[in-house]
Amino acid sequence: MPYEAIALLMFASMMLMLLTGQRVFGAIGFVAVIAAFFLWGDRGGYDLGFAQAMKLMKWYPLLTLPMFIFMGYVLSESRIADDLYRMFHVWMGGLSGGLAVGTIGLMVLISAMNGLSVAGMAIGATIALPELLKRNYDKRMVTGVIQAGSSLGILVPPSVVLVLYAMIARQPVGQLWLAGVLPGLMMAGMFIAYIVIRCAITPSLGPVLPPEERNVPRAEKLRLLSAGLLPIGIFLAMMVPFINGWTSLVESSAVGALAAFLAAVLKGRMTRQVFQTSVRNTLGITCMFMWIILAALAFGAVFDGLGAVKAIESLFTEKLGLSPWMILILMQLSFILMGTFLDDTAMLVIVAPLYVPLVAALGFDLIWYGVLYTITTQIAYMTPPFGYNLFLMRAMAPPEISIRDIYASVTPFVLVMILALTVVMIFPQIALWLPGQVYGN
Repeated sequence: MPYEAIALLMFASMMLMLLTGQRVFGAIGFVAVIAAFFLWGDRGGYDLGFAQAMKLMKWYPLLTLPMFIFMGYVLSESRIADDLYRMFHVWMGGLSGGLAVGTIGLMVLISAMNGLSVAGMAIGATIALPELLKRNYDKRMVTGVIQAGSSLGILVPPSVVLVLYAMIARQPVGQLWLAGVLPGLMMAGMFIAYIVIRCAITPSLGPVLPPEERNVPRAEKLRLLSAGLLPIGIFLAMMVPFINGWTSLVESSAVGALAAFLAAVLKGRMTRQVFQTSVRNTLGITCMFMWIILAALAFGAVFDGLGAVKAIESLFTEKLGLSPWMILILMQLSFILMGTFLDDTAMLVIVAPLYVPLVAALGFDLIWYGVLYTITTQIAYMTPPFGYNLFLMRAMAPPEISIRDIYASVTPFVLVMILALTVVMIFPQIALWLPGQVYGN
């Protein structure tokens, strides 16, 4: 059987297993080991999984994952985000749509504390959503705002997804983080611009808060403003030493985890329950990521051995005659399609063995492509009918918000994200300028 046919059979088998409800790492790893067994015999099949496990254990940067995840859970479980939302409530309430704008700001700050979009969604749905609905904000507007804002968690550093991409693509994590800063802030700014313009045209979508809710003592306003400095302080405590070369990536992640822990202690919110929940959730998510990475490494090793990447490159460029940009656009469309039933990590580990070498062979920058992948994943999260964020919102939203409302709410924000993706594709320096300034390349 030709190697191209074997590669296609492997990919089809993996997708079929995923559609039956198997766990992602089980489907990917099983197909990889069985393929290696039939291709290279008993020893090849056994050695493949063991070799990739040893490679995983030797990845020192992998220690950053539990640190960042623990940092995010400590800050969310200790309810420090409540102070942040109260700050936006007071400072932005006088603007039409101000609380929706404040919610986007909250999501940006939460993203700087936690590199997972799920955490932003949970905080937004439990803190912001009830407050917005209680103040007569349009339910479709607010559900769209929370879903769009939570998606920033995988783009604004410290993004766990970009750490995984860095490991699989063998790219510097620091440069990927910096590459996500300007696109992430640009996208947040575009969300805010849409909210302000839409609420200016139709004020009933985001009514101004009554004066009695906004008229608080100046000292209280300043105290609340200091709450917004906390995540910024934690972010700077991690990034400044790392960028200046004073600490390694792992050491910086430990600084961030320790800073979040101390912040919760100093605020008197580090209870036994908060600590146990944070540690338990950190362990569960870290183990999940490690199993998925291990399966992805095994799957990629088989694909490398088959030469599937070169075969696909030849198919696109020589047989079909597609230009590099057409191939890149098809890749992004495939991410949106897969995003209807897979999360960002699963999408990355399934296609990274194919796409990353192909992107490099086509002459594109892998740092820039990491940002494109992340933005496309954000779009896939919110694309009906089966976007990942859509079902998270359905699970967390009150009964008066229907699935039809949720689907309708994301349409304008998806269009804004597609515009942001297009801008970053046309102007790569939006992603590459900051890493170039810091690292001098």
